[in-house]
Amino acid sequence: MQTKEEKNAYNREYYQKNKEKKKEYREINKEKRKEYLEKNKEKIKEYRKVYNQTEQGKKLKRISEWKCREVICDDYEALYNQYINTSNCENCNIELTVDRYNTKTTRCLDHDHTTGEFRNVLCHACNVKRRY
Repeated sequence: MQTKEEKNAYNREYYQKNKEKKKEYREINKEKRKEYLEKNKEKIKEYRKVYNQTEQGKKLKRISEWKCREVICDDYEALYNQYINTSNCENCNIELTVDRYNTKTTRCLDHDHTTGEFRNVLCHACNVKRRY
């Protein structure tokens, strides 16, 4: 079994060797992909709609939002699990809710807006107070 370092070194070497080949493949299939996407627009839209309602879809969407908001974390999986499993605000201990719209008790991921580092899982009211 390979170590992580060996695997990374192999992947880098493989990428360098096959860079041109991969580029050619992309160019050849670019039109095919474009055509497929155009033909199956509705099918893809429906699939994404269904997928986004699954647990995995919700999870990936949430993590993607955090990354867009520049939340810095070593392990987003662990952070997501902490976020989901936290039932009370870590500041005021009020029970957290998951609402479509933000209310005072909506669960929020608190992070430092300057450094991007995660701080706590808070209710929306506490998160707004600690914003900066």
